[in-house]
Amino acid sequence: MLAGLAAGTAFAADAPEPPPGYKSKLAILAAYGSGTLEIIDREVPLPEGVVLEKDIEYGNADGHPLHLDLYRPAKLTRPVPALLFIHGGAWKSGKRQDYHFYTAAFARKGYVVATASYRLTRQAPYPAAVQDCKCAVRWLRANAKKYNIDPGKIAAVGGSAGGHLSMMLGYADDPALEGKSGHGGVSSRVSAVVNIYGVYDMTTRIAKESDAVKSFLQGKSFEEAPELYRQSSPMVHLDKDDPPTLILHGTIDETVPVAQSDRLAAHLKRLKIPHVYGRLDGWPHTMDLAKPVNDYCQAMMDRFFAEHLPLPRKKD
Repeated sequence: MLAGLAAGTAFAADAPEPPPGYKSKLAILAAYGSGTLEIIDREVPLPEGVVLEKDIEYGNADGHPLHLDLYRPAKLTRPVPALLFIHGGAWKSGKRQDYHFYTAAFARKGYVVATASYRLTRQAPYPAAVQDCKCAVRWLRANAKKYNIDPGKIAAVGGSAGGHLSMMLGYADDPALEGKSGHGGVSSRVSAVVNIYGVYDMTTRIAKESDAVKSFLQGKSFEEAPELYRQSSPMVHLDKDDPPTLILHGTIDETVPVAQSDRLAAHLKRLKIPHVYGRLDGWPHTMDLAKPVNDYCQAMMDRFFAEHLPLPRKKD
């Protein structure tokens, strides 16, 4: 452990220091109320030099159109890596625009960045959300030439439910999870995963007792469908051939316990998969809404992507 960092890649030694945390969520709310803790502006203006295309239909699931927003550098002349951001919301809420703060920032840095909507629990339970996100990856790869995307360098990034879905993109190769929403025959593989406080194991006691998990898993309890809980767990699919992973998680997360990420990091280490674990003492779920944590998360992603999805060098 190095300043809250467990590492499996070379850049760990010069990784940023995590921001000091708090003893409780109540202390964080007090800091916010007193003005000593800044929260990010999720509606930041689009940076100069970034083009945004909204409401692109990336697939169609049984008559339900699937949309994404695409951010890209305006003067892009050669292929660059693509980042797919997947929003959270317990699989039942949230929207793709929730990640505008991240997507705008990383497009300004030179990436092609998408943020995709997927069918929520009330529209279609598991495996619909996984299938939709895999379709979004296929769309990016199928449209690589049009948008100057390097088809061999696509990352999945998400928080909470989006972190779970990002891990499923990175680790699960089950054909049943591909779906039939579009771009059949195109690979849905990703080259890197960023998991921000996502669920790694759906078979824990907390997951079994969660109404959100039960609703997501077709309304079935663990006793009724244990295989469904296992199949939806990234843990079950992770093997030595899976992509490098960045993990970001706070130690006072009451929604998804940090033990989930502790176990993921240990599993990645056993399999010798390159990984970095930013374990932030004294930060809760949705911690990256706090500006100091968001700055840290972006800095960690910058280093992770530089290692595993490097942008092409600028020509002299």
